[in-house]
Amino acid sequence: MTCRLLCWCMLQVKRKIDLVYGGGSVGLMGLISQTVYDGGCHVLGVIPKALMPLEISGPTVGEVRTVTDMHERKASMAQEADAFIALPGGYGTMEELLEIITWAQLGIHMKPVGLLNVDGYYNSLLALFDNGVEEGFIKPCARHIVVSAPTAKELVVKMEQYTPSHEHVASHESWQMEQLDNSQAKKTQDRFMAYFGLRSIETLFHGRI
Repeated sequence: MTCRLLCWCMLQVKRKIDLVYGGGSVGLMGLISQTVYDGGCHVLGVIPKALMPLEISGPTVGEVRTVTDMHERKASMAQEADAFIALPGGYGTMEELLEIITWAQLGIHMKPVGLLNVDGYYNSLLALFDNGVEEGFIKPCARHIVVSAPTAKELVVKMEQYTPSHEHVASHESWQMEQLDNSQAKKTQDRFMAYFGLRSIETLFHGRI
């Protein structure tokens, strides 16, 4: 499986695809980020401060953005990425995958979502999606939000050809307007808190999403 994933890295480097990921330097993601970075692509890691002692060992590669919690981590990664690919992983990978699929269904984003189904690792999960359609819990058109393939080359082709065909719960434009409103409110709050911190000589507020 590791060889298949390294093939994905080499394809990513060949296609000059930058990497946005969870920021760890250990294990599989450490290997992938190092390979992509050594290949000349930009690497952005987004990691909560609480996880840094656990997921970072030794020098980091590329740009590392520290955030306060998991919610900010996922929001930042989703904002920076043009597409999403899930490699074989555990609970965290599956939770993030299902959330980003749900966001597509809601109309929050219109970006492709892919599963690199190495050695059939995600066969059972894909079968669960199909069963959800059969039982009436997932609309047939929504089943096509996620594309999958056993090889990196095939998956990239499918994602490049992806066109959203599902109905959005709310319009994409309405979500964009809501995010814009929240962004403006956040900026106003940040300016106030920075001013307050300077006045009281207690803290400087540097939070940016």
